[in-house]
Amino acid sequence: MSEYAMLIDYEYCSGCKTCEIACNQEYNREAGNLGGVEVQEFIHFLQSGRLYITNIPHFTKACVFCAGRVKKGLAPACVQHCMANVLIFDTLENLKDKIPENRKALLWTKG
Repeated sequence: MSEYAMLIDYEYCSGCKTCEIACNQEYNREAGNLGGVEVQEFIHFLQSGRLYITNIPHFTKACVFCAGRVKKGLAPACVQHCMANVLIFDTLENLKDKIPENRKALLWTKG
């Protein structure tokens, strides 16, 4: 599945962890177990002294981009259930044109 990629437009990720839950439910993992996606929270202070929190979904070695779902024409479970629509799954070629210029984003691929 190396031709597919995940665009993570994390500027708007709220850290709700719905993607983690959807992944664990898709693969019948118990709550609290590390699944294919994990949201990391980064807390830092701006020069103004204001608190700034950034949440970034990242994909673990357990992630297979929901190959079974994709073969059926479905989106990966994390993408389907992301309430903020920060996860975009498509071919690498298609995602290159969708990378936002003025926002925080990552392009994740599997090799």
